[in-house]
Amino acid sequence: MSSHHIVKEKQEPALIIANGEACSEELLGQLLEWSPYIVVLDHAIYRVLELGIKIDAWLGDFDQQHDFEAIRDRQHPLEIVNTPDQEKTDLEKGIDFLIEKGFPAANIVWATGRRQDHAITNVTNLVRYKDQIKLVMFDDYSKIFPLAGTFEKWYVAGTPISLIPVGVVEGIETSGLKYNLNDEILTMGHRTGNSNEAEKDGIVRISAKKGDMLIMECWDL
Repeated sequence: MSSHHIVKEKQEPALIIANGEACSEELLGQLLEWSPYIVVLDHAIYRVLELGIKIDAWLGDFDQQHDFEAIRDRQHPLEIVNTPDQEKTDLEKGIDFLIEKGFPAANIVWATGRRQDHAITNVTNLVRYKDQIKLVMFDDYSKIFPLAGTFEKWYVAGTPISLIPVGVVEGIETSGLKYNLNDEILTMGHRTGNSNEAEKDGIVRISAKKGDMLIMECWDL
């Protein structure tokens, strides 16, 4: 699979490759094409090497043996960063790393599927960074990102859009959806905005007064 560096650094989102379920080659190729900087998390390095992807940084707690010199030779130049903090997930460490480097945005792939405890944690943790970096998580069936301020985007009629609260979200206002919310509350595990959709071609607006919420654009293949 081809490398990256087609655009200048930080003009486009960086890319974090986690170690969950792989996505399609088409989706991965699209993300790689526009990513100026690629970070791989821990054991995903071997899957990335098999695909022939050129990366920039490899993060992990490295609690297992690795041939660092052999990997560095195949990926030179490569920044290898030991991240032993057991209080944070690998994905959190990757996001923190990009924030420290000054990236304003990052896409995330291979972060869902496989172990559901990892997948749920990876998805819900997006909200904690909503004021620090723009994050979008992709897999073959969804595009997931936290609500930050007022969200506005043009959609084709019928596009599935789900509003998933992380905890309790109050004062939710929407327009352009088939089932709009007017100063309403969503609560994880009790009431969510799952499987809503764009009512017609046009702008969808979503805002909330209090709480953390994920917006998911979903589709069936």
